[in-house]
Amino acid sequence: MLLKDIGNRIRTRREKLGLKQQDIANALDISPQAVSKWERGENAPDVTVLKPLARLLGVSIDWLLAANDAERDTFDASVFVSAVYGAHQRALATAPRDFAMWANGIFNQLTEITLANDGVPVKYMGDGFLAFFSGTNHGRRALKAAFQARGVISEDVRIGLSTGQVYLGTVGHPDYARPDIMGEAVNVAFLTQQWAARHADSGVAATQPLVDDVERGGEGLQVGTTERVHFKEAKEPVTVCEIAPPVEP
Repeated sequence: MLLKDIGNRIRTRREKLGLKQQDIANALDISPQAVSKWERGENAPDVTVLKPLARLLGVSIDWLLAANDAERDTFDASVFVSAVYGAHQRALATAPRDFAMWANGIFNQLTEITLANDGVPVKYMGDGFLAFFSGTNHGRRALKAAFQARGVISEDVRIGLSTGQVYLGTVGHPDYARPDIMGEAVNVAFLTQQWAARHADSGVAATQPLVDDVERGGEGLQVGTTERVHFKEAKEPVTVCEIAPPVEP
């Protein structure tokens, strides 16, 4: 009965957050079948994934294992924000239906790239795209997705990345609520994307904490223009770095 209880708690929490089994699988780098087995009570999460699973669901390990504990909705993640340079001019010169078809082509590629790097797509906004990466090496995976997007998508996609605590939950009227992420890391990712659109020849910019985290993991980065920016929308000054893809040997 314990396995079914754990499975029900995982499923209920996942659905409350508006996440799919595939989203959980991507974030934890496991198969969707494993998540399905948990929720059916056929198996339990391995001890090595309990902590990242609890973080993703915004709860404690004790809560997952049915001990009394309050739910939590925040966890560490890397936030990915992209927009297409020149999209506004295209929108002015293009019929709405044609613009939507063009945007959907880009969103399809961004979504597949995000999923391939175990990220979770959150929402699409005009030509903008928002996703997050959590769990092991989330900064490295977010950066890898950014480089892949720049290499694969024919349009000039400009990308901003940040890392920090995010809140994950459903936002909006109960009849129309959708999963979303909020927090200073999300705000800074949007601001970093805007900085990348103006200053990053590589098209990719990341905050200094994300760069430091990736480099601590042994990843060598090509860091270009670095600037300490006083974004009026951010609580504190933010150091933003242009990042170029690694040079092939």
